[in-house]
Amino acid sequence: MSDNAAMPLSRFKVLDLTRVRAGPTAVRQLADWGAQVIKIEAPPSPGEGLGGPRHGPDFQNLHRNKRSLTLDLKSPEGIEIFRKLVHDADVVVENYRPDVKTRLGIDYAALQAINPRLVYASISGFGQSGPYRDRPGFDQIAQGMGGLMSITGLPGQGPVRVGIPVADLTAGIFTAMGVLVALLEREVSGKGQWVESSLLAAQIAMLDFQAARWLIAEEVPEQAGNDHPTSIPTGVFKTRDGHINIASAGDDIFRRLCKALDKPDLADRPDYKGGRDRSTNRAALNAEIEAVTKTRDSAEWIDRLNAAGVPAGPIYQMDQVFADPQVRHLGIAQPVEHPTLGAIELVGQAVTLSRTPSKLRSASPEAGEHTDAILRDLGYSDGDIAGLRERRVI
Repeated sequence: MSDNAAMPLSRFKVLDLTRVRAGPTAVRQLADWGAQVIKIEAPPSPGEGLGGPRHGPDFQNLHRNKRSLTLDLKSPEGIEIFRKLVHDADVVVENYRPDVKTRLGIDYAALQAINPRLVYASISGFGQSGPYRDRPGFDQIAQGMGGLMSITGLPGQGPVRVGIPVADLTAGIFTAMGVLVALLEREVSGKGQWVESSLLAAQIAMLDFQAARWLIAEEVPEQAGNDHPTSIPTGVFKTRDGHINIASAGDDIFRRLCKALDKPDLADRPDYKGGRDRSTNRAALNAEIEAVTKTRDSAEWIDRLNAAGVPAGPIYQMDQVFADPQVRHLGIAQPVEHPTLGAIELVGQAVTLSRTPSKLRSASPEAGEHTDAILRDLGYSDGDIAGLRERRVI
């Protein structure tokens, strides 16, 4: 991918050993800013198709901007090829169980001996050590153990999972941040290091102020439904043609809300005068607000409230999200050309850089699409490559 030469991470070579979601998400963060990523995959079984889920939305969104090398890491020849790649690599990202990578000889200690400058990143369900280190990790398990499901949903509803794999995604993003920090530190020390994250740690970190409520004040947060746990009134309110979100945090915004609702007296009632009062009486207050919001359409309220300095917005389905003029202006849906699927759009990065933005340079590769080219770069001849393929090493 020569068109990544001017991108900020183009000087870094990344070996991607990850599967599923958390690991690929970490590598995607690096690939989108130009890192030279080689996605290492098991060779397909005889007769195994390459379509199906590989051409589906999830795979395409996760693995853009990467090259694919098929390699059997259980074979001595496969490990030999991998070690040659490690010798010149900057980063390895993996999400094997601790015992598996040690058995294969691709753990941090083994690879650091080959390349002391290597930044080696591991993502697991629960961590590389401790009583749960060998348990299989899954996003929903982390959502439950990390406390998220206990604070999601309506009061009394029982545990509710969040509609995205938040532990997977954030573990990947945190890992990418750790890799970048390690690469920056390497410029000073000249040495690589081991970067670790887990679904469980990432999920707990994402609890943020809800976790701090327990650690500092020993409050156990409970389900609050669509209401904000502490800033009242903030939540979902019915309108004449649907629902909207209104966020009214603090006395000043609450007064502006009451005025925009043509109910300025609400702000002076003893039951609603202070934040603690509004929290105690949230059900009654929400009912009074909703009695008014039901009299006008959503769009009218959104314009009216925002003009009054009260945060308010629509509640979209996915097609409406990408039709919104501000979303279109942000350009987060970005085009890329796939050789089979044609022109498609994927979800771009949420952060922009003025001189060196991220870029979707290529669609997700087919399995082994770049195997021959990568091996030729390592010095293998066409005859060598044919032999490796015949022995199913690649």
